[in-house]
Order: sequence, then structure tokens, then C-alpha cells
Amino acid sequence: MHTEYLNGWLALSPEAEGFPLGTDAIVLADFAAPPRGAAVCDLCAGSGAVGLLLLSRDPSMRVTALELREAACAAMERTAAANGITDRFSVLHGDLRAICSLLPAGSFTQVTCNPPYYPVGSGYQPETEAQAIARTELCCTLSDVCAAAAWLLRTGGCLWMVHRPERLTDLLCTLRAHSLEPKRLRTVLPKPNAAPSLLLIKAVRGGKPGLGWDEPLVLSGPDGAGIREA
Repeated sequence: MHTEYLNGWLALSPEAEGFPLGTDAIVLADFAAPPRGAAVCDLCAGSGAVGLLLLSRDPSMRVTALELREAACAAMERTAAANGITDRFSVLHGDLRAICSLLPAGSFTQVTCNPPYYPVGSGYQPETEAQAIARTELCCTLSDVCAAAAWLLRTGGCLWMVHRPERLTDLLCTLRAHSLEPKRLRTVLPKPNAAPSLLLIKAVRGGKPGLGWDEPLVLSGPDGAGIREA
């Protein structure tokens, strides 16, 4: 069993399938700004790191973690029990492509997602089936993710997502196609003057056009010391 500590929370993941805590989850949780007491659905929840980090910042939130992999769901349930937060952190085992049968429409004001980054056939070679599900669009595409978020969010609700810079055009077009208007964008740089390694984006369900750019987030100094990359 792999163990991490997230701002005081204990996080568990199955050794065979678990992934070490990555930069993408940390920066997404830092970027997301749900109002106090918000109901949040974390899509593609994995080990539950994003939801745990949000709860460590605001214990009044309620997080529903939706995840396809059964082993990851079992690990998140053990994590919630170990931290005594089963009343605020609930785990839902399911396929977001069937979101209409899993959760009611408009049942959340906030959605977070650290989705699979790589299209099938892109050249990325996962080592295990778990990595294929988590890293590639084998079981859900960007369009599937956006459709699920649009179903879950009330008008005016926010989607907070992390993705890869090379998918920016796909990301913006797909969000808008599902009535999720891009409103804020932030690049993440591994060190000063480097090319971005990640993108952070906020989109609003039914929002008006108008995209703002945040100052880039630089993870480390010129020597590369600091938070590890995704």
C-alpha cells in the first residue's frame, strides 16, 4: 500500500495501481477556488488527492469522487475512513460516460478534473492497464469529460481542469461545444523561461465569452529544485 500525506490527510492507493502524488493534482487543487461549503464533484478522481487537498483548505466542503477503477475507489474509501471524513468525502465507482445514470443533472456548483491527457494512438505508451486508463483516452475522451461536467453543473457553476499545453486548441473548442465557457487560463512552468508543462483552466457553465490569463505558475528556480513535475 502506497501512502502519502496531503496537508495533514492520510492518502492511500493500491501499490500495484497507485501513482505517486503528481504536480498536476497539487496545482489543480491550488488553482481551484470553490466557495466555502461548496458541493464539488471530482471527475477521474484517481487516489482522491484533489478532493483531499480541497477539504484540507475548507473542511465545510462536500466532495464526491467519481472514479472508474474499482481498486482506486476502494483505496479512496479506506482513505476517507482513516481520516474520519466519510461524511464529507464520498466515493462513487462508475463510468463518467454514463453520468446521466449516476448523478442528477445540475447537482453540483463545482467540478474538478485531472483527466487522461493523451489520445489513443498518440504515441504515449503506458506500462500497465491502470496507467492506460489514467493517462490515455482509452475509457473517456476530452469530449466525454466535458459532457459529464456540463451535466453535473448548474448554470453559473465552475469546472476547474488541468491538462497538457499541446491540447489547448482541443480543450477550448470542446469546452465551448458543451456550453462551458473558458474564463481563466494559467500556464505551469517547471522552471523560469521553460516551456509550459501543464495548463490550468476555469470554465463556467453558460458563461459569457471572455478569457483572462493568469500569471504563469513557476514551480522551481533555475536549478530545478522544488516541487516535482507531473
